Amino acid sequence: MEKQFSLAFGLQELTVSLPQERVVEVIEGRKTPAIKSVSEAVREALNYPSASPALREVVRLGDKTVIIASDITRQWVRHDLFLPALLDELNSAGVSDCNITLVTALGAHRRHTLEDHKLTYGHEVVSRVPIIQSYALDNADFVHIGCTSRGTEVHINRHVVNGDKVILTGGITYHSMAGFGGGRKAILPGVAGYETIQANHRLCLSPELGHGPHPECRQGNLTTNSMHLDMLEIAAMVNPDFLLNAIFTAAGDFAGFVAGHWHEAWLLGCRKAEEIAGVPVAGPADVVIASAGGYPKDINFYQASKAIENACLAVRAGGILIVVMECREISEPPDFSQWFDYPTLYAREVALRKAFTVPGFVALKLGFIAKTTPVIVVSLPENKDFLEKAGMLFTTSLEDALNLAAEKLGQQDFLVSIMPHGGSVVPFQKSDSQGRCE
Repeated sequence: MEKQFSLAFGLQELTVSLPQERVVEVIEGRKTPAIKSVSEAVREALNYPSASPALREVVRLGDKTVIIASDITRQWVRHDLFLPALLDELNSAGVSDCNITLVTALGAHRRHTLEDHKLTYGHEVVSRVPIIQSYALDNADFVHIGCTSRGTEVHINRHVVNGDKVILTGGITYHSMAGFGGGRKAILPGVAGYETIQANHRLCLSPELGHGPHPECRQGNLTTNSMHLDMLEIAAMVNPDFLLNAIFTAAGDFAGFVAGHWHEAWLLGCRKAEEIAGVPVAGPADVVIASAGGYPKDINFYQASKAIENACLAVRAGGILIVVMECREISEPPDFSQWFDYPTLYAREVALRKAFTVPGFVALKLGFIAKTTPVIVVSLPENKDFLEKAGMLFTTSLEDALNLAAEKLGQQDFLVSIMPHGGSVVPFQKSDSQGRCE
């Protein structure tokens, strides 16, 4: 008996029929209701925080308070929906808007325009508080505050260092390098100097040139992840006074908020994010068929590649990964696609070690994944050359992809798992708890 599965592909769906006995499982995140009132959820979190007094007890009348907030590349965090409630709570505790500064955590990303500020933080926030941009290459804006045990010289934005109170904001999701986003990432890379960011981020590369990504710097791993542990040391030097982070449903809506101690509250949020998006699987499959999630999650290869990073974790050694992604803007953004112009993975890695970028790391990681687990991408015909240059196998239909998988495996009766939302779900083996959020 055959069962039909539908997978999002741009604004359409692709279907595939498989014998039911060959389907291991459908890997999906936990269904979680979205919160009904953002402002009420924020107030609840601020007044009943984790490992900290309530926010109104942390700040004092007249405190020069710094709020660190993500930049436009994290617009999905929707600061515009929850920052007003945070400002109101600070006001009620005696901290007026004129004593609050919002610091845009650009890291090494481009500076914001006024329109970027409005899109990211909302008109209300932009009109209420001054905004300072922390741009990693503006050396004069950073002060040296120490050195980590791994040798990272720590330079942090002076406006953060000089604040009476520092509040971290952001969103918690799985992160392919740092384990989880949010929390300490507001400090680094958010408000850190360029050389500090470079030194920290290089820790997610193998100590030995030619070996690519460090295997411990991966989704969900906080225990043996040197990049994350270095970040923790740096955040502890700043010792922020409070944290407010959002957690999301699989659809990207707010599932809730955590607040309180900058590390303990964040860890609680990581556990909640893992409960939603971390999916235990019975065992690795011969073939995993994943969708990047449809438009806009598969608008380009950079966005859609999250499905490759996640779904490969459910494939057995020697198995095949099939990912459907439309990629109507295949080569955007240029600072990602240019990394596939290097003739070899070795050359790509050498360039990345000289000048680290997150898009460059993603490109390197994808290359190493494809080197060990063949990745068949089902995409638009015009994307063939780009995807093959990126090291992927290419087809324009699921039927052709399954035939190619059978040819590569040398068998027709292979076992299949399905991941309809590969970009937002992280599978892990039930027997493997190493590196999970604890």
